[in-house]
Parts: sequence; C-alpha cells; structure tokens
Amino acid sequence: MNARPLSRRDAIQRIIAASALVATFDLRAVVPAGATPGLGFDPDLLKKEIPWPRLLTEDEKRIVTALADVILPADEFGPAASAVGVPDFIDEWVSAPYEQQVKDRKVIREGLAWLNGEANRRFGKAFPECSVDAQTAILSDIVAEGTAARKQARSFFLLFRDRAAGGYYTTPEGWKAIGYTGNVALAEFPGPPPEVLKQAGLV
Repeated sequence: MNARPLSRRDAIQRIIAASALVATFDLRAVVPAGATPGLGFDPDLLKKEIPWPRLLTEDEKRIVTALADVILPADEFGPAASAVGVPDFIDEWVSAPYEQQVKDRKVIREGLAWLNGEANRRFGKAFPECSVDAQTAILSDIVAEGTAARKQARSFFLLFRDRAAGGYYTTPEGWKAIGYTGNVALAEFPGPPPEVLKQAGLV
C-alpha cells in the first residue's frame, strides 16, 4: 500500500468539506491558548503554517492506511483510500483541536491499538502486515459479535468508516465513484420537468 501524501492545506480543506457530511459535527472548540473561549479558531489556509501538530504516530498511520484500504479498496469505481490521501485526512482530523475531533481522537486511537492487538493475538502479526483476508475476518467479527468488548470495537469501526468515507468522497475520485458531476456548464436550460411544475401547481 502506497499512501499518497496529502498536504496540510489540502487536508484542512477536506476537513472543512467533510464536516458537512458529519451530522454530529460541533464547532465548539477545545480552546487553545490565545483563542476566544467558546469560539475556538480556524486556520488561515492562505498561510503555510497549520496551528496544530499532527498527532498520529507512524505505527498508527500504517494501521489507518491498512484499515482504510480494506474499507475502501481499489475497484472499478475508483482507487483505494490510501491513493487519494485518506490516511493523511484521518491524521489531520484527529489532530484538530475542535471538540468533535478531540472525541473522535480518543475513540480512534484506542480502536487502532485494539485492532493491532487483536491481529497480533489471532495471527501473530500487526494489522498492516496481515493478509486482506485476515484483516477482513477481524472486521467481520467486530460487526457480528455482541460482547461488550466487541461493541466498543464496533463503535470504533463505524466511526472510522464514516470518517474515512468523508475523506474519500470529498475528492474528485470519490465524486466520480458515486457519479457526482458537480456544477457543469449547460448549452441551454430546459427548465423544470412538467411533473415538477404540476406538483408545484404551476401548470
């Protein structure tokens, strides 16, 4: 797996876009020194500096990369998650100082550690070194089993899946995968279809 590096600026821009996909997103911030209480702060994307450090370790990034590619592999619809910078997006997301991201950080980092431990226990290898079949077996068990430990792991998996999808589907490759074309120029505008006009009582 060769993860495509994503610039800090691009990752932050994607966070802003992906936040619209996250129903639980909360702009109340964990306030860093110098910020206004209750308001938090936003990075100035015109500058090269991003006001918070990346927090994931290299080992965590490798697990993120492997997990994201199992969830969003390369197929006929588009490239794998790592090919469009999803691991860097996740790193930036959990490193941001906003309240929702801080909550996600705890769940995701604990989940990554659990996932790696489970892979070592079952297959004698770290999660990124396991085969795709072995990785998929662990994830299938997370979803299927109902013990307290598995429920916690399932919560992590569902959260990670949603954040990875948010990072993926805010890219041109992700848009193409779901058939989204965005705003395109039209040679002419035919107007609303007759059935829409009828529904609105205009015909």
